[in-house]
Amino acid sequence: MPELPEVEVTKRALIPHIEGRTIEKLEIRETRLRWPIRVDLLKKIENEIVISLSRRGKYIFINTAPGTAMIHLGMSGSIGVLDQFVPPKKHDHFDIHLANKKIIRFNDPRRFGCFIWAGKQPEKHQLINHLGVEPLEKDFQGEYLYRLSRNRKTTIKAFIMNASVVVGVGNIYANESLFLSGIHPKRRANNIGKKRYQNLAQTIKSILTKSIEMGGTTLRNFSFTYGKEKIGYFKHNLFVYSRDGKGCEACGSLIKRIVLSGRGTFYCGKCQR
Repeated sequence: MPELPEVEVTKRALIPHIEGRTIEKLEIRETRLRWPIRVDLLKKIENEIVISLSRRGKYIFINTAPGTAMIHLGMSGSIGVLDQFVPPKKHDHFDIHLANKKIIRFNDPRRFGCFIWAGKQPEKHQLINHLGVEPLEKDFQGEYLYRLSRNRKTTIKAFIMNASVVVGVGNIYANESLFLSGIHPKRRANNIGKKRYQNLAQTIKSILTKSIEMGGTTLRNFSFTYGKEKIGYFKHNLFVYSRDGKGCEACGSLIKRIVLSGRGTFYCGKCQR
């Protein structure tokens, strides 16, 4: 599943191709995504200039004068930029045709992604208004996590993956951040001190930033393509995720795997306490 770095990389890769460009038309071939595509509403962005592309959580915002359209990649979605029309494949559900003849194409085999009209105040949309802070912004600090955790008896891993606390710390990055912070994933959130939270917040920022710089993780189906370019090299820099049974790179102990809140969880029993 694409996580925040992959979505941020996709947004950044799209910007030079779509910002300041006029959307000539939308071509919707499949409306049955996670939520039915409201073609009548999304048509509002036709013949409009894209003022900017932005991101909130895992949603990419296409901002125009009439309002904002939101795209979510779901579990298997990808976006491609085509220089000219290429016949769509089976899971190519919609195209955004630009006046410069480029095409933004959305592919999603599992159809868990979405294309939604969010109006002039997308931050108030019901899919967005409950989200916590962005992990790469200055408001995300150890003091913030420490304060919110005082009455939380959940595990620290579930706490930092809670989108109402902080957005975009998905399973891969939660595992990696806890390892590099030396925190056991089963430790209760309210049983961790402020100093450790300060270290954890900084580690989360560092890991997400590094992943963005390296083009995202690209596990399973996620990719952004433009010509022959592929993004996603962070998967070669994972310390614990999906490495169960292999030696810890810090101490040599075997990486263990358990299931927490239905998600595979990887850790070193010696390095993480």
